[in-house]
Amino acid sequence: MNQYLAITSRGIENLLAEELAQLGASNITVVGAGVRFKADLETAYRCCLWSRLASRFIHILSEFSVRDDLELYLGAASLNWPNYFRASTRIIVDFNGTNKEIRHSQYGAMKIKDAIVDRFTKAGLPRPTIDRERPDLRIHMRLHKETGILGLDMVGSGLHQRGYRTDAGAAPLRETHAAALILKSGWTVGQPMLDPMCGSGTLLIEAAMMAAEIAPGLKRQRWGLEAMESYDDALWQAVKAEASVRGRRGVTKTEAKFYGREIDSRVLAKARDNAQRAGVANLIDFAQEDATQLTCPEGFANGVVLCNPPYGERLGTTPALIQLYTELGNRLKIAFSGSVAALYSSSNELLSCVRMRADKQYKLKNGALDAVLKTYLITGGAVERDTDGTAVVKQAQVAPDFANRLKKNLAKVSKWAKREGLDCYRIYDADLPEYNAALDWYLDTLVIQEYAPPKTIPEEKARQRLMDIMRAAIEVTGVDPNKVVLKVRQRQKGVNQYEKLSEAQKTKIVSEYGAQFEVNLYDYLDTGLFLDHRITRRMLGGMADGKDFLNLFSYTGSATVHAALGGAKSTTTVDMSNTYLRWAQRNMEINGKEGAQHQYIQADCLQWLQQADGEFDLIFIDPPTFSNSKRMKQTFDVQRDHLMLMENLKRMLRPDGKIVFSNNKRGFKIDEDGMAKLGLKYENISAKTLPLDFERNKQIHNCWIVTLADSAQPQG
Repeated sequence: MNQYLAITSRGIENLLAEELAQLGASNITVVGAGVRFKADLETAYRCCLWSRLASRFIHILSEFSVRDDLELYLGAASLNWPNYFRASTRIIVDFNGTNKEIRHSQYGAMKIKDAIVDRFTKAGLPRPTIDRERPDLRIHMRLHKETGILGLDMVGSGLHQRGYRTDAGAAPLRETHAAALILKSGWTVGQPMLDPMCGSGTLLIEAAMMAAEIAPGLKRQRWGLEAMESYDDALWQAVKAEASVRGRRGVTKTEAKFYGREIDSRVLAKARDNAQRAGVANLIDFAQEDATQLTCPEGFANGVVLCNPPYGERLGTTPALIQLYTELGNRLKIAFSGSVAALYSSSNELLSCVRMRADKQYKLKNGALDAVLKTYLITGGAVERDTDGTAVVKQAQVAPDFANRLKKNLAKVSKWAKREGLDCYRIYDADLPEYNAALDWYLDTLVIQEYAPPKTIPEEKARQRLMDIMRAAIEVTGVDPNKVVLKVRQRQKGVNQYEKLSEAQKTKIVSEYGAQFEVNLYDYLDTGLFLDHRITRRMLGGMADGKDFLNLFSYTGSATVHAALGGAKSTTTVDMSNTYLRWAQRNMEINGKEGAQHQYIQADCLQWLQQADGEFDLIFIDPPTFSNSKRMKQTFDVQRDHLMLMENLKRMLRPDGKIVFSNNKRGFKIDEDGMAKLGLKYENISAKTLPLDFERNKQIHNCWIVTLADSAQPQG
């Protein structure tokens, strides 16, 4: 009897232990990410060929103390390696684990390799060849704290490589992991199984192979065990022959039916090819179908619906997935009452969208992702019939307080926006403290910006609230989930509001009081248009006729557009970002405003102000609250530095000119004495520039008209 180590993924060790017991192993002990056991050679061969859960089998040669690199070398050198494989064998050393002295796995592997080579050369034999690409045999070392286990890998490439899947497609599920999900789902041999998003077909193929008693290792061409001196070819061929006979008989005998549904015809074709190579094509009914329109196959009663739907690892994919999970849950209730559903996902929040109570759940990591398999007994209790007989699922409103507030806001604001000629407007802005987000309409798209929750709110609770916001918003507005954009707005001092989030480069043109603007809803935290400033922009357009207009900290130049449409004689647009200056120029071109009278200057606005010598009739300045950009030579704080701005702007302002000064700092206070010393008058017009859709947020911005003290009173 030899000692062996079966390696697997964390979380399925106990399943593997049960499997090995059924295959005849003894003295079974569960360890981290593996199972140790004893077996004779025939049983070991059978385990290699038949295990659906193990990724490798290691024949343990030695277990020894490893307190430093010398002990590592001596422990490996104590083995008479020529007894285990020939000098002509191409080898590679796999080293897993570290400790205080052995800090790098490559260094540990090198020490093992040196010990092996030295044993061969001391015996007067040639040095074994190290082959990283195509070794005949892998030497396996597992180090945990100060204990090392050293042995020979009987497998070679991982056992999840069954040989039937040549092109896995996106986000493939490992075959060994799929087998674990099947066993945990509650499915039993003989039951029908359906996968509504089958992808490359892995779950169904693995289940069909179980039902037909097809050994998962039968199609593998190369095994590490064949390069070992202990290799018994007659025994190995006998084990494989027995498995081959069982598989051929099993395919003809099994009566279980399997159903694969997939919306993408190209992916479905790959699944069919994989099933053909696995030898189970006749057992699986593949068809193209949308999971949100899922129908129950005839004779499927009391079957198992097993699915590994998309997880939404990227934040932007979540809104569409909410609808997917919700509609899948509805279809299961309508068409599969009495069956069992087993859904595997890394998102508990998305799983909550199926609106069913789980009977059991199992935590099973998928690679580096924490994931969970939840099983549900499907009942039709929530299914009702419409007047036309159509089955529908009636359930309580998600986040009813938020949903009711959103309905009221939407009814009020959408009518106003239509009258005003606005394509984009805010419909919710953290009205309820527990639903801390802003929701904006842009034509047919809904942008949801979640404000970062306080640290006192548990992360899981915050994620669930955001999920509820999205679910309720989709339901209330009726927006296409694929046209919901999700962003997270951090409330941190110094965060750059123009930070790039993606490279989607999806833009659309929106209208505001007759002006047209390009907005980008995906690539940046802000969209290119500050909605709360629209009245200020319209006011600037009304003041600009015949004027020389200056726009500082211009962003995408929306104020410049309104001024140009209002008849400005010239416009000068200044911003530090060339990206936004080009955007501003595009906005002007969209509105037919081109020519030499419109200038665009890329510069640090603070430095430019100190050096510029032009004169202007109308100046708009909307500086950041705070900036510490690496491209600026100094930090900027609007409360601290606004007098410095005004001093420079005064120099550039014509006698009857006006400065429209805006900022978004809550609690901003203009320096009255300082402004008087500069010879400037001012009028607070913040309330007059607050649109209806921002009326709840009185401090969304501050706005002032500033004039020279000896000029006429500002109008406002």
